[in-house]
Amino acid sequence: MKDIRIFETHAHYDDKAFDMDRDELLAESKSNHLEYIINVSSDLKSTEATYELTEKYDNVYGAIGIHPSEVEELNENNYQRIRELALKKKILAVGEIGLDYHYDEPAKELQKDWFERQLVLAREIGKPVIIHSRDACEDTVNILKSPSFREIPGVMHCYSYTVETARELLKIGYYFGIGGVITFSNARKLIEAVEEIPLDRILLETDCPYLAPTPHRGERNDSRYLPLIAEKIAAVKNVPYYKVIEQTYKNARLLFMNKK
Repeated sequence: MKDIRIFETHAHYDDKAFDMDRDELLAESKSNHLEYIINVSSDLKSTEATYELTEKYDNVYGAIGIHPSEVEELNENNYQRIRELALKKKILAVGEIGLDYHYDEPAKELQKDWFERQLVLAREIGKPVIIHSRDACEDTVNILKSPSFREIPGVMHCYSYTVETARELLKIGYYFGIGGVITFSNARKLIEAVEEIPLDRILLETDCPYLAPTPHRGERNDSRYLPLIAEKIAAVKNVPYYKVIEQTYKNARLLFMNKK
């Protein structure tokens, strides 16, 4: 088999779904071509767990941030701990942060306040952002395009919006995290967006343990399924599979490590 290197840009190995075999999966990850894994935090507990995983495994890196659905737990004291962790050497990004209007809580204004606070943090420490946005397209894009934040590099995780929105985000240099959803039978809108998004703006992600690709939909997801996602992207864009693997690896190294 041709030597390949894969960059998993969005995983949640601190999730309880991995309590039975987390160490086994991560210890074997390099033998599955996973040269880099970014474990992405979402609440206060997972920020600490993410940092611990980066200390334990040499190919596991982290993103530190509070998911919009969890911002009610933030205050000035624990925000300082977020900042402290975000400055660590193996923490590559601030995330996942953003807006989620799918449910009525937390309040939209509170979400926006903490989203902007965490964007300020990313700008101050010079690290990219990982953006979560659900049912909040207009507000998310307007904030990211604002003069205060448009220069911050980042990725729109689990991209789910339209081709038109993708074009707006491309104008400010955003990357797009593409995961298992692209393999679903109802992924027409995402496929249309991926047809338009240049390959040098696509990142591979699983969001594991969630969103396992077909034929594993409904099962626990993990990073070993990334080749299934790459195969689908290759088919959609009519390019060789290895080109997708190689280009997305380069993209992630450039965004998160500033390395070519």
